[in-house]
Formats: sequence, structure tokens, C-alpha cells
Amino acid sequence: MTTLTIRNLDGGVKAQLRIEAARHGLSMEEEVRMILQNALMRTTSTAGFGSRIHQRFASLADKGLNLPDRTERPRATELPE
Repeated sequence: MTTLTIRNLDGGVKAQLRIEAARHGLSMEEEVRMILQNALMRTTSTAGFGSRIHQRFASLADKGLNLPDRTERPRATELPE
């Protein structure tokens, strides 16, 4: 484990951190660890939303998901005026 020192932290931020830590029943140090872990976990995914959906359901194609052949050409939607 390593030690991280944060200098020049705004007093208001420190007070908010203390309140959030108490609300969660954690020490301020543990609250900071949780905040950093959660923030970094959100940014690890480089795939877009559509790619993540595709990955999640790609295995269904292997289980015999039969899609009907397209017989008509796509056409534009007619919107009411």
C-alpha cells in the first residue's frame, strides 16, 4: 500500500467529506478510497454503449437465434406535417 497526501484541500470539501464518511459509517480515509475506486471504475470502459450491449447479447446468436430474411428495402418514415 502507498500513502497519498493531498495538500491545499478546501475546508468546505473536507467538511463535506467528513459528513459523507460519517453518513456511510466510514473513516474519512476509507471514504476517500471508496470515492477514488468508484471514480476510476467508471472510466475503465472504453467501449461505447452500443458495443457493450452487443457484447452482452452476442452469445444469443450462437444459440440459434434465427432472424427472418429482409425481403423489403428500407424506406423513409413519413412524418405528419
